[in-house]
Amino acid sequence: MSKQVEKTRPGKYLDKKPSRRKGVFGTALCGLLLAVACLCFFAARWYIKTYGDLGFDSILYTVFSDLGGVQSGLIWSFCLRAIFPAVACTAAGTAALVLLRRKRGQRILSRVTALVLSLLMITQAAFSTGLPEYIYGLFNDSEVFETYYVSPEDVQITFPEEKRNLIYIFLESMEISYLSQELGGAMEENLIPELYELAGDNINFSHNDDVGGFLPVTGTTWTIGAMVGHTAGVPLKLPPEVEENDYGQDDKGFLPGIVSLQDILAEEGYYQTLMVGSVASFGGRRQYYLQHGADHIYDISTARRDSIVPGDYFVWWGMEDKYLFEYAKQELTEISQKDQPFAFTMLTVDTHHIGGYACEYCENVHEEQYSNVMSCSSKQVAEFMQWLQQQPFYENTTVIITGDHLSMDKGYFSRNVEDSYVRRNYNCFVNSAVDTAYSKNRSFSCMDMFPTTLAAMGCTIEGDYLGLGVNLFSGKPTLIEKIGYERFDRQVSMGSEYYAVNFRLEEPEEE
Repeated sequence: MSKQVEKTRPGKYLDKKPSRRKGVFGTALCGLLLAVACLCFFAARWYIKTYGDLGFDSILYTVFSDLGGVQSGLIWSFCLRAIFPAVACTAAGTAALVLLRRKRGQRILSRVTALVLSLLMITQAAFSTGLPEYIYGLFNDSEVFETYYVSPEDVQITFPEEKRNLIYIFLESMEISYLSQELGGAMEENLIPELYELAGDNINFSHNDDVGGFLPVTGTTWTIGAMVGHTAGVPLKLPPEVEENDYGQDDKGFLPGIVSLQDILAEEGYYQTLMVGSVASFGGRRQYYLQHGADHIYDISTARRDSIVPGDYFVWWGMEDKYLFEYAKQELTEISQKDQPFAFTMLTVDTHHIGGYACEYCENVHEEQYSNVMSCSSKQVAEFMQWLQQQPFYENTTVIITGDHLSMDKGYFSRNVEDSYVRRNYNCFVNSAVDTAYSKNRSFSCMDMFPTTLAAMGCTIEGDYLGLGVNLFSGKPTLIEKIGYERFDRQVSMGSEYYAVNFRLEEPEEE
């Protein structure tokens, strides 16, 4: 009788089920936190090892934008080096929690250990990707746009009587770093001799007395961000509510309030095109150009339709540059016959990370494939320039060759470049309508390319400033030269109501 009473005594046996439920819930919660922490840790580790330190804004933009056509090797790399390790660590940690759940002392210790470990992994992931700096920027407004931004609508831009054509060649990840150390680069030998010769024979804006380049700035360190910087003189900034990133959506405006190079040329009657060897919609590139004045977009899909490549062709990011340059020759021949000036923009792809794409033209003369691909790209650009110079439209055409942004192949640079070396992007102005005595020993960014491009086409710009850039031909100081590189980069990385209201056309915040 006493045993039966003891079995039904409140708090002894009847309370065990709620206690077990709490234990299971606590273990599940710790397992979930551990899973999130492991994924953050390994994803951040993969991103930094793969891309380098590009800033948290580039991560957010990539995650919340159109990723159609992404190179499959990157997806597999992410699964292999981020997803799989995260799953394995989560499984091991959760199994340990379950095994120790029945032993009260060890259960509490295991949960505390899991909690501390999770917080440490999340903290490490946050700091390695620049999240604290990004959050700081969200809550601290920049004054750089209110103080220095010059809208093209507020200044007089005068075109020459005979308007010049423009060919703008973005070379994926092309840097001055690939030059030899004796030429101001970072390599033991010059990997891009043809590009070096082109820059030396024409106009190259440089940080030194020889061939040099421009510095990276937050918001322009990936392709579409760089394109916006080059053509609109501003960085690409995400809205605070990142899930509302509609830059890559056809039915939304891509910086609808901005006046870009394409808008200006469209107003002047130019026929404008963009040609890429990948899927043009990746990252919103198609939308940006079409919504700001471009008439036609060429990419891997149109290349198939135009029989440049077979109907089911897809390598690397789409098609390699050997086909891209042939496609460019074909289309330039056609559009140059139109009864209007043209602006043709193209973006190469073989030199994309990781390791680049070695086509049949690439010679195996260097130890690393990426070095061979860079050398191959240099040769192909030189051959394309030789073809251009033989065309009837060349005499009245300005050609600009430039790196879009610094390479994201961190492993390559860790192996081959000293940490102290300051990396800069390549630029070359061929057949410019004007010359300058102010091309050397300059500090500038891709945002200065905006007004400088118009000047190279023979335009005069009232005041020489556009966007956050300056016409480098004028010799007037850039914003980096005025306020310093670190301050300028910090300012453009911060939040800006001016940017939101005037460029994204958002409603101003209530007082």
